[in-house]
Amino acid sequence: MQQFGISVNQASSDLNRYIALAPDNMVYDKSARTYVRGQDFTCKFRSPDAARYLAQLRLVADDVLKREECWIFDLPSHASAPTPVRGVDPVTLRSIVGAIRRSEAIEVKYQSLSSPQPRWRWIAPHAIAFDGFRWHTRAFCLTDEAFKDFLLLRILDIRGSRESEVPAGHDGDWNTEVTLEIGPHPALSKTEAKVIALDYGMRGGKTKIKVRRALLYYSLRRLGLDTDPGARKPQDQQIVLLNREVIHEDHG
Repeated sequence: MQQFGISVNQASSDLNRYIALAPDNMVYDKSARTYVRGQDFTCKFRSPDAARYLAQLRLVADDVLKREECWIFDLPSHASAPTPVRGVDPVTLRSIVGAIRRSEAIEVKYQSLSSPQPRWRWIAPHAIAFDGFRWHTRAFCLTDEAFKDFLLLRILDIRGSRESEVPAGHDGDWNTEVTLEIGPHPALSKTEAKVIALDYGMRGGKTKIKVRRALLYYSLRRLGLDTDPGARKPQDQQIVLLNREVIHEDHG
């Protein structure tokens, strides 16, 4: 009743319907005066999903989702390593998403690292991407005549829109996937390598990760694979890229 904001009658009706559908899933505990999980419980509507559960915890820990909005009724003690990034302006996000849906180009006031002052430029966004820390829009820059990533946080203002003449299908890096093969650092002991293989779900000493080529740089940086494996101690590096040729492949 508290979780879903329903009446006593509605709660009773819902519980009875569920018992009819899955009679072994819950039993009434007379001493506790409540229904509890049955010993022969099997999911009726959704398979157990640890990723979904942990994603909910992270959203609450990051103050993105309020506790009362989370579907986990009894939250365990939890925390998330903070990321010092301000929130994306919802008006900016709405404009970007709208431009993507309508296949439009928009004029944005953008602050880049290479320019001391923000500049107005036309971009034609076609996708949104997360690099592990910040949100970008993938767009064709009419100023530089190239597909680039634009941080949503650096878009200071938006004015004007027009039909885009550059199809999203022309963004080869976005539409091309590469496969990263990673394995334990070769200098680790057998025991250490076994633990790392367990951490990353490796089989046969390696695992494969698919990533859009447009996000390759961010993925390598996030995994700590953007530097030479010898630059850090094996216990700190832990994993290595087995097919480093994917970094240098021509992707015109």
